Amino acid sequence: MSRICPITGKGPLSGNTRSHSLRHTRRRWNVNLHTYKIEIEGQVYKVRMSARAYRTLQKSEAK
Repeated sequence: MSRICPITGKGPLSGNTRSHSLRHTRRRWNVNLHTYKIEIEGQVYKVRMSARAYRTLQKSEAK
C-alpha cells in the first residue's frame, strides 16, 4: 500500500538524521495514516487517511 493520503494527497517527506557527531543518513517521515469508517450518502466505507484529514472532516461535520 502506498503511504499517500487520498483526501489531502500528502505523501512521505525525506531528510537526514543527524547524530551528535554530525553524521547523516537518509530517513523518511511517513504520513500518519489510519483506517476510518466514513458514512457517505448512507453507505459506510473504510478509508485509509491521515489523522489530520479526519480531524478536519469531523470539524466540518460539526458545523
